[in-house]
Amino acid sequence: MLNQMAQAERVLEALAVPSRRVIVDRLVRGPASVSELARPLEMSLAAVVQHLHVLEARGIVRTEKVGRVRTCRIDRDALLAAEQWIARRREMLEGQLDRLDALLTEQPQDSDRQESTTTEE
Repeated sequence: MLNQMAQAERVLEALAVPSRRVIVDRLVRGPASVSELARPLEMSLAAVVQHLHVLEARGIVRTEKVGRVRTCRIDRDALLAAEQWIARRREMLEGQLDRLDALLTEQPQDSDRQESTTTEE
């Protein structure tokens, strides 16, 4: 559990930077070269490579160099830890909202009973 939480933290930390999310969004559609990933970003190729190093260190991206071309791929398993962490929090929040809804649904009925008891007396 702690290892999974640490992995989720590393992934979420890496994805906190908008440029890295752009890179990940592109790689979800399929492999791409570094130069292809750099095209939509307003930064140098060296800066894109630095972002890729961070994503690779966090296990989100895998790279392979063939000749002069470095091809990047998303590692879906790395994203799974963050997805599961978020899903657990969503389940807890939904449970709290369901309990709140049940409490609020019960309250008007209790108020109606108190009013009818007061008027009958």
